[in-house]
Amino acid sequence: MFDQDKNEKRADMPSADAVTDAPSLREQAAMLASAKLADISEAKDQAREWIRHRWEQGIEWPVAVWLIVIHLGALAAPFFFTWQGVLATLLLGWLTGGVGICLGYHRLLTHGSFRTFRPVRWVIALLGGLAGQGSPINWVAMHRRHHAFSDRDGDPHSPRHGAWWSHMLWFLPRLDRDYVDALYRRYAPDLMKERFMRFLDRTFLVWYFVLGAGLFLLGYLVWDWYTGLSLLFWGMFVRLVYVLHATWLVNSATHIWGYRNYETTDNSRNLWWVGLLTYGEGWHNNHHAFQRCAQCGHRWWEIDVTYWTIWLMERFGLAWDVVRFQPENVAQRASAGTTHRR
Repeated sequence: MFDQDKNEKRADMPSADAVTDAPSLREQAAMLASAKLADISEAKDQAREWIRHRWEQGIEWPVAVWLIVIHLGALAAPFFFTWQGVLATLLLGWLTGGVGICLGYHRLLTHGSFRTFRPVRWVIALLGGLAGQGSPINWVAMHRRHHAFSDRDGDPHSPRHGAWWSHMLWFLPRLDRDYVDALYRRYAPDLMKERFMRFLDRTFLVWYFVLGAGLFLLGYLVWDWYTGLSLLFWGMFVRLVYVLHATWLVNSATHIWGYRNYETTDNSRNLWWVGLLTYGEGWHNNHHAFQRCAQCGHRWWEIDVTYWTIWLMERFGLAWDVVRFQPENVAQRASAGTTHRR
């Protein structure tokens, strides 16, 4: 009986020939590398197909012309240099980029990181509209979709589909009206209910002519026509080029380079120089891990000017219900093993 069991066990054991035929460690490594390359190639093919599909409607020429005009205007700005123009660039850059986009479009309207009075909310939304990045409804809808599909097909601006695509090519394909309406209904239904936000969506371009005329008249009436042109070229075109590319770096660079404080389901990174250029938005991995948190800088050296502005607003009674970063949430999030969404 025992001999029979031993024979059955020997029958189950692999033969010497079978062991000899097994791939070596080097062969196994080569097979794994080949499979990985195949997966990468397949992923690239899928990315190319997704990008090709996005271009099917052609180019959004008004947007393309808009960008060309902005950059040409910035190239002409050195011919109208004044220190007043530089000051206008810095001040309006912070007001439209820092307050309008980072604080307003992003942390207030998209993620609800704090609350404020309705008129303050309107002013901040108007400032964001002057940053050259679309209306509040459009920006918020696109950004919420980005979080829903971050670094996957469906993400409007992932470096997975190319670095330049994520930086500035993603908004050049034409989108039909039905798609835009569906996007707004799906990702920005709260803003669609606000009459003022719909008003800004319809009058997006008008405010640039108002601002441009105001800058020129200010310089002309207070100084001379040359200063008026300086305020126009620097306060409008140079400022827009800076704010646009700084914001686009969050979409591109902070999903390619940098370090990670948290494990997330995407490729978000913290990149110090983008953090400095964007008033704190460059601590992108922190943001993707704690999306509703008003504070994107989680370590002492992660400078977050936008959060400091929210903090000041709170001290003056202009902000409340601020969603703050709590260190104890890190342990809770780690134990849960998922991206924290509030």
